[in-house]
Amino acid sequence: MAKGHRSQIKRERNANKDTRPSAKLSYARVSVQKACFVLDAIRGKDVETALAILEYNPRYASSIIKKLLESAIANAENNNGMNVENLYVAECYANKGPTMKRVRPRAQGRAYRIEKRMSHITVVLDER
Repeated sequence: MAKGHRSQIKRERNANKDTRPSAKLSYARVSVQKACFVLDAIRGKDVETALAILEYNPRYASSIIKKLLESAIANAENNNGMNVENLYVAECYANKGPTMKRVRPRAQGRAYRIEKRMSHITVVLDER
């Protein structure tokens, strides 16, 4: 068990928090595998290049991630007072979310399961 008063424990836990600007989208209706194709293309790039890549990427996940990246840029400007020209995508990842299970009728009274997968997508920026 942790030593100290409850408020002291909370203070120590909050001191270790990540202060980099980020944005998170929960329950995105795209599978982790499909989102990672797009995320791998922008990881480590500066913000302007990443936005250009997402603008012309034909995948559905790129439109979702583009909005998420713009939100992270706005967070960096407004909350942290960072300069947009110096920002780059430090981390971006997709975690598995819940799966909606649906049924598809098939021949001879059978039913096949359709799994509509969701993901939680996170984009973290940093300054160079």
